[in-house]
Amino acid sequence: MASWETRDWESRLEAPSKVGRQGGTYAVYVPDNLTSRPLAIDGELSTRAAEVETSVRRLSLSPESRSLEGLARFLLRSEAIASSRIEGMQVSARQVALAELAQTEQLSSAGFSRNAQYVANNITILRKAATELAESPTVTVAGIDELHHALLPNDEQHHGLRTAQNWIGGNDWNPLTAEFVPPAPERVTDLMTDLVTYASGGAHAPLIQAALLHAQFETIHPYTDGNGRVGRALIHTALTRRGLTPSAVLPVSLVLLTRSDGYVDGLTAYRYEGEATSPIAQEAISTWLRTFLDAAEMAAEQVRHFGAELAELRSQWTARLAAHRTSNNLRETPRSDSAVSRLLDILPEAPLVTTNTVRRMLEVSLPAAYNAAEELAEAGIVSRRPLERNTVGYFAGDVFDLLTFAERRLASTRWDTRKSPPQRPAPALPTS
Repeated sequence: MASWETRDWESRLEAPSKVGRQGGTYAVYVPDNLTSRPLAIDGELSTRAAEVETSVRRLSLSPESRSLEGLARFLLRSEAIASSRIEGMQVSARQVALAELAQTEQLSSAGFSRNAQYVANNITILRKAATELAESPTVTVAGIDELHHALLPNDEQHHGLRTAQNWIGGNDWNPLTAEFVPPAPERVTDLMTDLVTYASGGAHAPLIQAALLHAQFETIHPYTDGNGRVGRALIHTALTRRGLTPSAVLPVSLVLLTRSDGYVDGLTAYRYEGEATSPIAQEAISTWLRTFLDAAEMAAEQVRHFGAELAELRSQWTARLAAHRTSNNLRETPRSDSAVSRLLDILPEAPLVTTNTVRRMLEVSLPAAYNAAEELAEAGIVSRRPLERNTVGYFAGDVFDLLTFAERRLASTRWDTRKSPPQRPAPALPTS
């Protein structure tokens, strides 16, 4: 039975303020286990969940699905950059792309900041950890620990399940004025064991499972830092494991980050007290599920919007390339298996390349890679930029602009910055 436990907090004389030195009582929340919790979803909510799931599944069947193949990389980069901005780091998608390129091309750090390098390293490690967690036969606490390590690679003091009480809001010295106090540390291991057992199964529909998994993880708050990022990553893990988003990551977490007030209200409602079978408990969980389903539906709509923009961008590129080739007495459309045609296809997911990058990705000779990149540059599809001695980068500026507008939309509560400005840190508008 979910409950609030009263605990005592001893005063800390070393605290810098009177409020921080206070002692007294506070309440910690103890949630029901996921695996044994009964869940009754009414007909209206069940229908809603099925409709949203159908909408998400259509993403992989849409004409733009091929364009969405690279969306996972975009969303992972966007969320990493969005999280870094929230934490006070100022990084741009272009700088992060440079830092990512430097990892594979052994380039110097010229042209991008240390923050960009940090985010790029985080993306590389996180992509590997998240993929392994989604593809493993079962979800384990050790696997989630690895995901947490990937997100906070240099913060060893925060690694591993917590052994001390933490809290959200209030002050840094005691939980007496906190907005929420998670379970006591001695309960964390058992609650996490229950959570991974639930994550490994299929008792509920994919979106329902992802919603409950995320809310339960955020309620347990098993780490001393980084819980939000791990909890958001677990949404993608659940949806990928259940096959709902095989080729395109659904940016539910970015939508929840934007609608932060509704998100917090939903999580607060989820933390009911009493028997799980009570009408109050069932309505509490339903309130959270409606919040999550609304976010999932909006995320799917934004993916469709992004896919349509990508398709339009590809059409513009095709027209530019055709005009260039015609003016040079070449056949209007290159062969589909040619290096230039294949490079055009992968450009949205690799908007910054060198000839060596193209050679490796397309498995062609260096001259063929150079000729393909140069042809796109001459057609005005990419622009050349010296990276370092004897190395030229080819930038698809249109892609970076598209990503900037998409990220700004995802930071607006009305998904249109003309109607509502970004509600969280977001990139500035392109200068040209």
